[in-house]
Amino acid sequence: MTWTNPFHPSLRLRPFLGVPGLSSTEGKKMESFWDLSDGNVKSGGENWLSAVVPLMKLLSLAVIGLILAHPKLQVMSKATFRLLSKLVFVLFLPCLIFTHLGQSITGKNFVLWWFIPVNVIISTAVGCILGYLVAIICRPPPEFFRFTIIMTAFGNTGNLPLAIVGSVCHSAKNPFGPDCHTSGVSYVSFAQWVAVILVYTLVYHMMEPPLEYYEIVEEGNEIEEVVTANDLSRPLLVEAEWPGMEDKETEHCKTPFIARIFTRISSISPSTFPDVGSVEEGGPISPKSIRCLVEPKVVRRIRIVAEQTPIQHILQPPTVASLLAIIIGMFPQLKSFVFGYDAPLSFITDSLSILAGAAIPFVLLILGGMLAEGPHESKLGIRTVIGISVARLLVLPLIGIGIILLADKMNFLVPGDKMYRFVLLLQYTTPSAILLGAIASLRGYAVSEASALLFWQHVFAVFSLSLYIIIYYKVLLPYV
Repeated sequence: MTWTNPFHPSLRLRPFLGVPGLSSTEGKKMESFWDLSDGNVKSGGENWLSAVVPLMKLLSLAVIGLILAHPKLQVMSKATFRLLSKLVFVLFLPCLIFTHLGQSITGKNFVLWWFIPVNVIISTAVGCILGYLVAIICRPPPEFFRFTIIMTAFGNTGNLPLAIVGSVCHSAKNPFGPDCHTSGVSYVSFAQWVAVILVYTLVYHMMEPPLEYYEIVEEGNEIEEVVTANDLSRPLLVEAEWPGMEDKETEHCKTPFIARIFTRISSISPSTFPDVGSVEEGGPISPKSIRCLVEPKVVRRIRIVAEQTPIQHILQPPTVASLLAIIIGMFPQLKSFVFGYDAPLSFITDSLSILAGAAIPFVLLILGGMLAEGPHESKLGIRTVIGISVARLLVLPLIGIGIILLADKMNFLVPGDKMYRFVLLLQYTTPSAILLGAIASLRGYAVSEASALLFWQHVFAVFSLSLYIIIYYKVLLPYV
């Protein structure tokens, strides 16, 4: 007699045959802890430990970083942590992504994994809805309405999931099998390209300074802001995930560009704002303006916004590493030349693997250094901070469980792959992306508020991640 698995009808669970001396109720409890990955019986305490111990490892590394960066001890300066951030960004993280994603990706897997990037879009859309509800209920200051939505919507889809996967797979008794680390890193890396596109389109424009709170400076009275390349007064989170963000500043990145284009301003003269080229009507005639004369106004404004969107910045080192890994992995002849023990270029990939081993420890040390700065001053309000944290860390994961179970029943997911589902669930469980702090600095909008909110979210995430990883281990993964 067998029972059909409700999530995968093709998989069948072995019946409980009974153990002498145990009642039927005790037998069912014992059966619920049956580990399908290796056929061993695990106690409830072992299941709990296998879920919590990986987070304790991450927490230990973050605490070390916090101690090293603590201002009273001054073991490592903020400048050193900024250098570590840049090393992770341009070297260690790309090596980690390239070596693991390149080995795992194939033409068949590229098709099978289609739900991973789609899930990033779904989680962001659901987060936007939750963020809008938080903004309505908690009523933050009006200038932070869009900020509340985006901080709830966009989670950490890169560094933190990679750290969690690395820690979970560090144990030989992990529930995901011998290929745990390679497959986990591959799944997380495969989602990064769509996350970066969302950052430089949706997030970039949502973090635009509100027009009604933008300080208008009369012509001739402008105050030039002097920013040095090594300004240590900025919070560490500004460069904790994407260092060198200040080099990506464009002409209009710190101004309400979209609002100025789509809103007619009758009480303010056009000379008050900086010239936007062909944006303002009645400007000097040029080939571009002649071309724009035949365009409808709405189309013209959308085109101008698209031209000012810094989509070219998506080609950052981690994204380039992902694209190279996908291109090489899609062609078997090219893949056999780069990856494998007998590959002619195996000495290069082995060297990159050695560098990749430093990515996760440094990511967590940098996170600890960021937390050592403490929460900065914020005008967001305690109620809004709590609302965003609860929505992001407690409510969104519950919705994510429902979405993943529904996708599983609709056969959208890779059958029988526990790590695949675990990574999808993590996309709903992580706190807001540290990258949002860098975008806030780039746009000159809510930098202190982003710093304070990210601090408290990462503190609360220690408990929420522990809770939900236990749930994922105990409730969802055994059904695969």
